[in-house]
Amino acid sequence: METTIIVPARNDSFIVQAASRSYYADLLAAGVRIFEFERGLLHTKSLTLDGEITLLGSANMDRRSFDLNYENNILLCDSTLTTKMRRRQDAYLAQSHEVTAETVAHWPITRRLWNNAIAMLGPVL
Repeated sequence: METTIIVPARNDSFIVQAASRSYYADLLAAGVRIFEFERGLLHTKSLTLDGEITLLGSANMDRRSFDLNYENNILLCDSTLTTKMRRRQDAYLAQSHEVTAETVAHWPITRRLWNNAIAMLGPVL
């Protein structure tokens, strides 16, 4: 199964952006493809699975959204809706660039240290 994540290339919070990027190396090593959306702040939280299932909602992929905030998602089992959502995701991909393991490996040590230091604050972000 292929997993692709699309995140904004520029975030409205440099701290959240650093924390997010601290996970890139591990995600890439696990076979996840990461794309950064270039056309502004992508705030969509959507998942499509097997052409049948769509998950839409407000929850970010972080502990705060799952444990502290009152975030909501809705799970839909509808192939027509999933096809439409997948088209939207493909449009996002077309406006994104892929982040590779080689790219992350070439980040300066100062950038990696910054990202990882900020990630330690993740639970309170």
